[in-house]
Formats: sequence, structure tokens, C-alpha cells
Amino acid sequence: MAAITVAITGASGAPYAVRLIECLLAQQQTVHVLMSSAARVVFATEINWQLPAAPAAQAEAMREYFQVSAEQLHVYGKEEWFSPVASGSAAPKQMVVCPCSTGTLSAIASGASDNLIERAADVILKERGQLILVPREMPLSAIHLENMLKLARLGVTIMPAAPGFYHQPQSIADLVDFVVARVLDHLGLEQTIQPRWGYGKEQ
Repeated sequence: MAAITVAITGASGAPYAVRLIECLLAQQQTVHVLMSSAARVVFATEINWQLPAAPAAQAEAMREYFQVSAEQLHVYGKEEWFSPVASGSAAPKQMVVCPCSTGTLSAIASGASDNLIERAADVILKERGQLILVPREMPLSAIHLENMLKLARLGVTIMPAAPGFYHQPQSIADLVDFVVARVLDHLGLEQTIQPRWGYGKEQ
């Protein structure tokens, strides 16, 4: 199995994170999940999912929800410095922060590495891997824009959670799929959850 790190931070957008992980697991990817304390609050608020704070219990809850094995879905605490994602010799070469708070974006841009999410992103940058950030914030201040530009110049893909409407979405799920499909595209993974421009629903 290929491996991808998915970090979930405290920006609004829990449905994006859940759908992304679901799609990655369906494609037999091994997923390493990093979740901030603020993200757990957002999950409880937006999708009524009360995840435990302890990483082991959190992992068990996620595996039960997604119906996958411990080999396919790993969850790490914010200070598990001996986890694979903390080292360039073991970390996956691809990472998505979805949703990405502007605080996390700022920390990544400055190389803070004060927690495992920031360290994992720093590893991806130094190892010349693929880092995708999905910020969900409006309006954006000059500080936010400067941090995004700094990271974009380093090769980071900035993909704001800004779904389009040209596909005539009929539900919130359709809007979520629009964003997740674009993330999957940039990860180089096949996806059929969202038709491409110029094609119908059937591909």
C-alpha cells in the first residue's frame, strides 16, 4: 500500500477531512492521521462526532467508523515524536492538511515544528515531498496571503476549500466532493466522485 499523511486542524471543514480519508482508504492507501485538539472541537460542532483525546482511543473510533484495519489507518498524538511521520527516513512522501487553519499555515511557513502536525509538514518540505494545504478562512489578511505565497514558492500546493457550482451541486455532499476530488487529482489518484470539466456525470 502507498501511504499518505492527513492532518486535520481547527479550521471549519470537518466533512472535507472525513470524505478525504474515506476516499483514500477506499483506494487502499495507508493513512496516517494527525488531529489537533481544536479539530476535535470542530468535529463535535460540525458533524456531531465526539472523538476521544487519547490517540489510541481516537484510532479505534476512526477504524470502527471507516471499517478498516490497524494496518491501514494510524493515528498519532501531537507529541509522538517517534512516529514515522516525524522522520525523513520513514515519513510518507505526500501530506494533506485538510482543513488547514491559518495558525497551522503560519507555523508551517515559519518552520515552527512545535507539534507533530507542524513537524510532519516540515519533514515533507525538507525531503522535497508533496504538501497540500486546504485552508478555509475568509476574508484573508495580508499575513495569511504572505504565508501562502511563501509556501507556494517552496512548492506547496494551496487549495482553498472553495467549491465550484458549474456542476450544479444538489447537496452539501456534492460541494464536499468537489474539493476532495481536486485534492485526489493533485495526489495523482484516480477519482470518480466528481466529473471533470467538459465531461458528464458518466466517465
